[in-house]
Amino acid sequence: MAILYIIGTPIGNLGDISFRAVETLKKVDLVACEDTRRTLKLLSHLDIRVKMLSCRAQNEELAAKKVLAALNQGLNVAYASDAGTPALSDPGAVLARLAAAAGHDVLPIPGPSAFAALLSVSGGVDKTVVFEGFLSPKPGRRKARLRELLAMDAGCVLYESPFRIIKLLQDIAEIDSVRYLCVGREMTKLHEEYVRGPAAEVLAILGQKKEQIGEFSVFISSKKFI
Repeated sequence: MAILYIIGTPIGNLGDISFRAVETLKKVDLVACEDTRRTLKLLSHLDIRVKMLSCRAQNEELAAKKVLAALNQGLNVAYASDAGTPALSDPGAVLARLAAAAGHDVLPIPGPSAFAALLSVSGGVDKTVVFEGFLSPKPGRRKARLRELLAMDAGCVLYESPFRIIKLLQDIAEIDSVRYLCVGREMTKLHEEYVRGPAAEVLAILGQKKEQIGEFSVFISSKKFI
């Protein structure tokens, strides 16, 4: 049977691509990806030319059938989301499930993940960490879920856009102003930044900026300020 490779790609710095990922992208017959324009930039940087297929969250079921058709023909396929590891707040899970159900090998090519990267520098000491990804943009639902997460005996990691990061931090500080946070912005990129401390303090620091730029990852510890 053919093989579907699920490939972790850089979350910012292209130098973070692994040797194994490069070799896999060179040898596959087809690259399915969340956004062909984004993945083409990576492939061009690596001087790799290969046929591509769009497989976004909006068309994942339909695109998965095309990928399965290629696998059934004996073609090896790689899947890459825009950045990081597929299926972590990115498409990829549906394709992996369907390919495995059809009898094909589905193999991970481990790589960058904003979740793991943030945890590694957070300074958190939580034994259990919940990956939540993006919360609902609706204030009521967002705050209700935050209350549930902060009531757990576990840390958690959230993703947030620059347009809602301050609202998210305000909600966290309102629920528990001394809960320890580590907020990462533009991780691995030129202007990467990390802010650590009690929720109220982190909010005050980031709230001073006139404009929030870049994507944010937020670690919330189950502990108070450490």
